[in-house]
Amino acid sequence: MRTFVAGHEARGDFEFAELALGIDVDLFRGPLESETDGERAAREDAARDVLADLRAEAEAGDEIAGWDALYADALTRTVPFLRAARGYRAGTGEAA
Repeated sequence: MRTFVAGHEARGDFEFAELALGIDVDLFRGPLESETDGERAAREDAARDVLADLRAEAEAGDEIAGWDALYADALTRTVPFLRAARGYRAGTGEAA
């Protein structure tokens, strides 16, 4: 069975949630692959701007933006395993 959201085919539960909620998970959680300090700073700055906009829309009465803001805020508190293990070779515990 194929699932479409706004004309885009979702290729799994994760992509379906991203399309349905309109939230770029990698923007708030961070990518699964490594990123430089500059890339992370730019991503986090953009995420803060988007989150501030969602909160402003929620305060103006947009209930969906409020729920999106809660979801996005929760994503900022997650840490992908690969990012948590940064600086170590996968599976060895040895410094890279």
